[in-house]
Amino acid sequence: MAVARRGTQGALLAGMLLAGIAHAQQTTPAAVPVPTPDPVPAPAVPPAADDAPVVVPPAQGNVTTLGEVRALKPEDDQPLDLYRFKNPMRAENNRFSRDWSEPPSPEQVSMGGGYIMMGVVKGVMAAAKGLNKITGGPDQIQSAIARPPPQLSAEQQRRALQFCAQQDGCGAPPEK
Repeated sequence: MAVARRGTQGALLAGMLLAGIAHAQQTTPAAVPVPTPDPVPAPAVPPAADDAPVVVPPAQGNVTTLGEVRALKPEDDQPLDLYRFKNPMRAENNRFSRDWSEPPSPEQVSMGGGYIMMGVVKGVMAAAKGLNKITGGPDQIQSAIARPPPQLSAEQQRRALQFCAQQDGCGAPPEK
């Protein structure tokens, strides 16, 4: 029994495929009747150009032609917002999305000193975070807490008024 090599098998398969396609294109099934559509009468009054789409009757057989499509120019006073579509579905956070972070772009890698340096920095940051958690220290990044403005004592307010009187008035009236 002779076995054809892979190249011969491929050539034989391609030739059979081409012969089958050529045969399918040359023969048409005679048992399937082709329906002929009834002619569509043209409308008596053409629609206005901006009101309705243009409908073209079928040319021949069962081939349909789509109407004309017109792009509308956006309003001049309304800026084009490419991100105006908001997805109505909101996926809740799960254990995978909490730990997921986007990979860095090539620009971020080059600005960060390369992949090795970025890995070293990430490892040091993870070690510092773990050490901070073990020792119970405060977070490295904390939110700012505003303090109230300083209040002047009665003696300081009296001296400030006296100074303003010597300077022929101050910019702000004294608060009481």
